[in-house]
Amino acid sequence: MNIPLSLAFVLCWSSGFIGAKLGAGSAPALTVLMWRFLPLAVVLVVVAVVVRSAWRGLTARDLARQAVVGVLSQSGYLLSVYHAIQLGVSSGTTALIDGVQPLVAGALAGPLLGQYVSGRQWLGLGLGLGGVAVVTLADAAAGGDVAWWAYGIPLLGMLSLVAATFLESRARSRVAPSVSLTVHCVTSAVLFSALALGTGTAAPPARGDFWVAVAWLVGLSTFGGYGLYWLILKRSGVTEVNTLMFLMAPVTAVWGALMFGEPFGVQTALGLTVCLVAVVVVHRGGGRRGTSLTATRSQPEEKRWTRSPGSV
Repeated sequence: MNIPLSLAFVLCWSSGFIGAKLGAGSAPALTVLMWRFLPLAVVLVVVAVVVRSAWRGLTARDLARQAVVGVLSQSGYLLSVYHAIQLGVSSGTTALIDGVQPLVAGALAGPLLGQYVSGRQWLGLGLGLGGVAVVTLADAAAGGDVAWWAYGIPLLGMLSLVAATFLESRARSRVAPSVSLTVHCVTSAVLFSALALGTGTAAPPARGDFWVAVAWLVGLSTFGGYGLYWLILKRSGVTEVNTLMFLMAPVTAVWGALMFGEPFGVQTALGLTVCLVAVVVVHRGGGRRGTSLTATRSQPEEKRWTRSPGSV
């Protein structure tokens, strides 16, 4: 895996939790999400009209699949994260719940994709979950007056993202990342705008911090985190890209310490170290022929998942 690309993905994806916290202090979740995606969707549509080469050969079925993937991986996932944080669930605890995703994806990779998960990869996945738990356990215990059911909301978002990952993985036709990003963002813009208009929360507040949060989310989270997620997924496979998700909780803790003065002590440092070890274990466990999830795809998908990074 490309290490600089992976590091950029981790930083950009984790920035989304911080952006959600920035936006939560200035407007309802639907307001933030609507204005995050509406201008972005307009820009991407204009670009798509000007640059049409990536759209050639795509069928209505391809676009419909991408729309469903967008609803699951972007709309459903983000709405759950934002809503949970506004209900009082901390960004660290939300990242912890999202951190379970690699185990769920790894467990389902065999029956759904016909991919083999080695014992060393399972060890790495287990270490990663432990590292995430170390970082966020204290935060989860200090939930205060947060309703118990609020912690189930990010769990639903995590399951939504897992479903989108496997739906995209089973697609037989290749869709360029620029096309995927455009369809997903347009779908989210339409959905969030409809929900915001229906609930009377469409009007943006006259506050500068609101637009700072929107700019943060568009630049770092959407183009950076979300775009890199699908790019790395196509290059490296389901288990390896999802293993990087284990780093989100500790990195989010670093973001919180730097931007909001949240505590960053020995427990956080220990969890971050364990997560880094987990990533190394999983990638080494997939290095031998026949043990990597990206090496055992059945035809005709096999060529798509074993192509070189430069062919994406």
